[in-house]
Amino acid sequence: MTELNWQEIWAGKQKQRLRPLKLTYDTDFRAKFAEDQSEIAKYNDFEYGRAATEALGEIPDKDCEVLEIGTGPGTLTIPLAKRVKRLVAVESFDTAVNYLKRNLEENRVENVTISNANWLEVDDRELKDGFDLVVCSHFLWQVKDVENHLRKMENASRGYCAVIQPAGRAELVKELWRKITGKVYSGEFDPDADHFVYLILRLWGRLVNVRIMNYSIERNFEQEVRYIASFIGRYVEVDAHVKETIEQYVSDRNKEQQSAVVMWWKVAP
Repeated sequence: MTELNWQEIWAGKQKQRLRPLKLTYDTDFRAKFAEDQSEIAKYNDFEYGRAATEALGEIPDKDCEVLEIGTGPGTLTIPLAKRVKRLVAVESFDTAVNYLKRNLEENRVENVTISNANWLEVDDRELKDGFDLVVCSHFLWQVKDVENHLRKMENASRGYCAVIQPAGRAELVKELWRKITGKVYSGEFDPDADHFVYLILRLWGRLVNVRIMNYSIERNFEQEVRYIASFIGRYVEVDAHVKETIEQYVSDRNKEQQSAVVMWWKVAP
């Protein structure tokens, strides 16, 4: 039997995920897309974060000290911080930090400390056993070395670690991929990364709790167009013509149901 080289598979998938965007219809796309993430979280009342916090069960409580990695605008941060004693938020993207600060202030959340730093460059000695829970959400594809990332998480935790990762791709995205490229969608920008984490943790002998959480996202018309362009634009140029094709398939609609995998485990003593 041939041994599965998951590191090689991960590297290939990450290379696809991190392709540069080819977007020529809007020079302000990146700034608008970053704003979308904050606005979507707010007018969906941080539903993703609330569902994730509930999925973690009794781990987050009033005595819990949390480290969250890659917070973005606070989609998880704000609901989670309301349940715990304090939360340290590590986020390297300056624009995301600005939105996080604004959202924390608007929601009157005062127990969050922001570290504007690259998680993988943070000194492990400064974090050793510093938190009851270390969590990352929607972050895995930013990591080249998953094992190193998990080791850093465990180093910082004196209790639990958790990984939350969206699962499955919206049917509209798959349909537009076929329409624009003429090819059958075969997982080119699939968000699933949880199985790599599960494999590593089981090889380490960790007992992993797994739960599927369901949540919904509502976007306005322009946000939906940018959401789809952010994926397809990694494979084809999204110019004014392609944008029109996307717009023809997009309309204001009811909230889109999505799922995510929530995994948590107790670190080794």
